[in-house]
Amino acid sequence: MGWIIVLVVIAVVAFWAVGAYNRLVSLRNKFKNAFAQIDVQLKRRYDLIPNLVETAKGYMKHERETLEKVTAARNTAVTANAAAAADPGSASAMQGLISAEGALSGALSRMFALVEAYPDLKANQNMMQLTEELTGTENKISFARQAFNDSVMSYNIASQQFPANVIAGMFSFAPAELLQATESDDERKPVRVQF
Repeated sequence: MGWIIVLVVIAVVAFWAVGAYNRLVSLRNKFKNAFAQIDVQLKRRYDLIPNLVETAKGYMKHERETLEKVTAARNTAVTANAAAAADPGSASAMQGLISAEGALSGALSRMFALVEAYPDLKANQNMMQLTEELTGTENKISFARQAFNDSVMSYNIASQQFPANVIAGMFSFAPAELLQATESDDERKPVRVQF
């Protein structure tokens, strides 16, 4: 009779361990899938940027340095995104992506500020369409980032709560990094207008 109780307890613990492990695997795969959705939108963004630069080149001949910075920032972001896509749970890969995306956003902001000085470029149908597509893509990136962060949060909570944290530790379920906003503290401040 005592052996039966011991076997039942062992069976319950084994079923619980398998269930905890499977839940962690499921949550990890969900946040990886959520990052894949960000990856799709970022690639769309990266594909639009060369077209924007090409369109602007014809009008902004004296702004070559700005256009080159946009291109360089895009290329850095593509590389950082590839590293993050390979391991979306990696803190260093996420930090690299955050940094690269911040630089790209800054370069694009400077380019769009210069576009304001070129009324013909602003009125260019191709430029208006590309700008609209980029805006839509930016919105999709924001939604995908929120879904990713929600998935990471669920995974991190599950892997850090007792007793599942025992299984997480045994099978190397490392915490995943959230994808934070790319704006610097200066970019988050409201724009100050003086007359």
